[in-house]
Amino acid sequence: MSKLAGCDVFIKMEVNQDTGSFKERGGRFALMNLSAEEKKNGVFAASAGNHAQAVAIHGQRLGVKVTVVMPRHAPLMKISKCRDLGANVIVEGKDISVSKALALKLAKEQGGKYINGYDNIDVLAGAGTVAVEIFDQVDDVDAILVPSGGGGLMAATCVAAKALSPNTKVIGLVPETCPSLLKSLEAGKPTLVKVNPTLADGLAVPLVGVNAFHTMKSIVHKVIAVKETDIAVGILRLIECEKVVTEGAGAIGVAALLAGNLQELAGKKVVCILSGGNIDSTMVGRCIEKGLAVDNRLVRFEVLISDRPGGVAELSKIVADIGVFSTSRYQQDSFSEICNGMGWHYPGQEDTSGFRQPFNENQR
Repeated sequence: MSKLAGCDVFIKMEVNQDTGSFKERGGRFALMNLSAEEKKNGVFAASAGNHAQAVAIHGQRLGVKVTVVMPRHAPLMKISKCRDLGANVIVEGKDISVSKALALKLAKEQGGKYINGYDNIDVLAGAGTVAVEIFDQVDDVDAILVPSGGGGLMAATCVAAKALSPNTKVIGLVPETCPSLLKSLEAGKPTLVKVNPTLADGLAVPLVGVNAFHTMKSIVHKVIAVKETDIAVGILRLIECEKVVTEGAGAIGVAALLAGNLQELAGKKVVCILSGGNIDSTMVGRCIEKGLAVDNRLVRFEVLISDRPGGVAELSKIVADIGVFSTSRYQQDSFSEICNGMGWHYPGQEDTSGFRQPFNENQR
C-alpha cells in the first residue's frame, strides 16, 4: 500500500474490534458512566449500524437495556447483528436525522438516556483512545487520515494530536455525496446538508455534532471530499493488497491517498484509520466490480455480429487472443444480426485502445 500511495502508510485496524468498528470505545465508556437510575431506565441511540452495535454489545455485557433506531438505508448485516446482541431494534427514517428524532422522543417518553454516537462527551473521550494508541505505536506521525461523518472521531483525534503530537496534521475525509463536515467548516457552524447514497454509509450524517464541531473547528488541518469511485477503488485495494475487507467509511482514507488527493503527504509517515469493516456481503461484490471498472480491468462493450454459423466463435476467438475472460453476456436477436453485450476482465491500464483495436481490424 505504501508503494501505491507514495508515502509510508500505517493502518489502524479498528475493523478488529468485537463488533468491527471503533465505536465500541465510546459506547462502552458512555455506558460505564451512567448513573444507577439511568442504567435502570435503559439507553436509546440512533445509528446506521456501528454505534448501534457498540451500545448493544456493551449494554448486554453491562446489563443495560438498549433500544436503537436505525435508518432504512442501514446495512442488513448491521441490523441483524444488533438484534442478535439483544438490542430492541427499530428501523425507521430515510436518514439518520429522522432516526435520531424518534430515538430522542422514545427516550423522553420512557425516561431513558439518549446516547449520541458522535457528539456525546463520553463517546468523544472514548474515541480519542484511537489516536492515543496511534501515537503509542508509531513514532513521528506526519498525518492521520480520519473518516468523518458526525465528527466525533475527528474531534477526538484532533484533541489527542494537539496534546500528544502538535506537529501531526489531522485530515478529515468525507464522501462527496454527503460532505456535512466540510460544508459546516466553510459556513463556520454546523450546517445541514442533503444526504445522497454513498458507499460510505457510516458517514452519511446530514448534520455534524455541535460538541464535535466546536471542539475541532480551530485545530483540524483540513477536510476533503472523496469521490464514490475512489472509495470503491480503496475497498478493492485493501482487499487485494492488505487482505482486509472494510466498509466504505473505513476505506476512505486509503481512497484519498490512492486518488492523489493528498500530494503534500508524498514521502511522509501517514496513518489511515480503518474505522469499520461492517459491509454487506452483497455490497462487497458491487464495490469490487466498480473498482475494477475504474481500473479499466472490467470492460463492458456491445458488438454487432453476423447471424450465421461461426459468428459467435469468431468473436470468442478475438477476445481469447486479447487474453481476457468473460464475466457476463446478453444477446438480442434482430433478424440478420445479433447484438452481443459482454463484460470482460482485462489487464488494467489507462489506455484501452489495445482492447478495441482487434475489433476494429475485424470489421466487415
